[in-house]
Amino acid sequence: MIDILLRDLRQPEYIHVLINPLPIYGLAIAWIGLIIAFFLRSRRAQIATLIIVLICAASAWPVYEFGEQAENPVISMADKDGQAWLAEHKDRAEDLIYFFYALALLSALAIVLPIKWPKSSAPLMITVILFGAATLGIGGYIAYAGGKIRHREFRNEPPPKKSTAKEQR
Repeated sequence: MIDILLRDLRQPEYIHVLINPLPIYGLAIAWIGLIIAFFLRSRRAQIATLIIVLICAASAWPVYEFGEQAENPVISMADKDGQAWLAEHKDRAEDLIYFFYALALLSALAIVLPIKWPKSSAPLMITVILFGAATLGIGGYIAYAGGKIRHREFRNEPPPKKSTAKEQR
């Protein structure tokens, strides 16, 4: 059993699927906590949830990197429609990953800047909450295409008209 787990952990497609909930589900839970901490006006709770937002937003980087490494194995497993969805998923991730990085940076600033400027805390928290909501929507948009690569049961619309990932090479 350990051998199987260790083998799976060497497959980038497995790691990608394993950790891809962090930037979406983790961020959603952290975002809810952030709103609660904001209304409780507890700076300690705000810092704790900002740290979780930072971690979840920053986790988009390894998810993206393992997704890049998994592209070729997944292309070989996917049918033509799945390949079209893979190309769309990749395009969305490449174009929008920077929102996660910006949210991580913004969260770090919301932790650090109020130490020197305490009055900046509320505006920064509101900014993180709003930008976090937008980033969550972006994460859902990226994941929407990703879920259709191997799951035919989720394909309730035709694949994107772009060329498949294989044809792009």
